[in-house]
Amino acid sequence: MTARLILMLLLLTAVFGGIFGWKWQQNQQMAAGRAGGPPPATVAVATVQEEVWRPYLSAVGSLAAVSGIQVTSEVAGQISAIHFESGQTVEAGDVLVQLDDRTDQASLKGLQAEQRLAKLRFKRVERLVREKSASRSDFDEARATLDNATAQVAAQQALIDKKRIRAPFAGRLGIRLVDLGEYMPPGAPIVPLEALDPIYADFSLPERELSQVQVGQAIEVRVQPFPDQTFMGRISAIDPGMDRGTRSLRLRATLPNGDETLRPGLFAEVRVKLGREDRVLTVPRTAVTYNPYGDSVFVVVEGDDGMTVQRRQIETGESRQGRIVVRGGLRAGDRIVSAGQVKLRNGQAIVIDDKPAPSERVAAQ
Repeated sequence: MTARLILMLLLLTAVFGGIFGWKWQQNQQMAAGRAGGPPPATVAVATVQEEVWRPYLSAVGSLAAVSGIQVTSEVAGQISAIHFESGQTVEAGDVLVQLDDRTDQASLKGLQAEQRLAKLRFKRVERLVREKSASRSDFDEARATLDNATAQVAAQQALIDKKRIRAPFAGRLGIRLVDLGEYMPPGAPIVPLEALDPIYADFSLPERELSQVQVGQAIEVRVQPFPDQTFMGRISAIDPGMDRGTRSLRLRATLPNGDETLRPGLFAEVRVKLGREDRVLTVPRTAVTYNPYGDSVFVVVEGDDGMTVQRRQIETGESRQGRIVVRGGLRAGDRIVSAGQVKLRNGQAIVIDDKPAPSERVAAQ
């Protein structure tokens, strides 16, 4: 019995001794790892570059047709003919809709007959006046009758012309809103008509930019349906006054639109080009860490023990095509971490990845 108890105690001592030994060895390895510091982090590195940028003013606006209306009729009538299709291109003066004018045509013939009779009477009285066989008052009365008949004919002809509804300017029609045989009251819409070439871009700028814009200045426009295209134009008009509510300046630019790619109502991103060129320092946008207390980057520092990084506060400016302007805190040629900075801290050792950051790869293609 005593031997069995001693054997159990030895067995328990061996088991617990092995567990404690394994834990002690593990703690020693962790302590050694902490003493040696974390392993170097693999990061992508970019160089601070000096570039020439032409500054511009950014704004948002919308596109508008040079001329855009709802074609309507001044007079009432029943539609007897439709001479257009929805979406058709028309020229100024093209007949779009014909209203029933048979009664008006008959009235015109009666008035033209009265005009001819008044003209004959006037010529007869005119001859008699020369022969001193009629008085001057008879002559004046005959001429007034002729003038009245002529005016009535012109008025009736104008009414008939109004029943032939024409395009007031060249452009593209929209969707037809009337049907053959429909009775149309005065002012009823028939079809939208818009002139698309050229096209306007209306936008606003803060009042502080007034001194930097003028008529004829070049602009660039981008629209969401065609994100990869840039449309060029020029400022054609500037409002003489400011908007009292927003203290902003309204501007209008004109853009060629021969292929009718741009359409009225599109949201537009507008850039007003300024005449000067600035030399600026730029870095990849992915290299910048944005914080409430300021923007920063990790700068690569080379020493005797290898490469480490140091966080540095910078002042940033505008950004274009994946790069951002640095207005302070860096110099041209400095090397900075462009990818992988999330896992870094001051003084940490790094290993540079041979491949550039994803944003740099796209820019190089």
